[in-house]
Amino acid sequence: MTPNFDSIKQNGKTILSSNDNSSIPMIFRNLIGLNSRGEQYIQYLLNIAFTEMGFIPGRIEYWRNDKLISVGDIPNINQ
Repeated sequence: MTPNFDSIKQNGKTILSSNDNSSIPMIFRNLIGLNSRGEQYIQYLLNIAFTEMGFIPGRIEYWRNDKLISVGDIPNINQ
């Protein structure tokens, strides 16, 4: 079985990628707030997504094997 190649893109640029079949879908859900809410989500965005991963508020895309799977938005938490 050939492993899948997953990636998360923002503004046409690949920010994260992996072929482990699990980390990218989980991180995508984290980024758009499906896995946490409230203060925990805000802290994840501030301390991980923006600072360590390099994301900015706006649209992100989840791709698998060069096919768009899902889109979501990272909110601007400074509003």
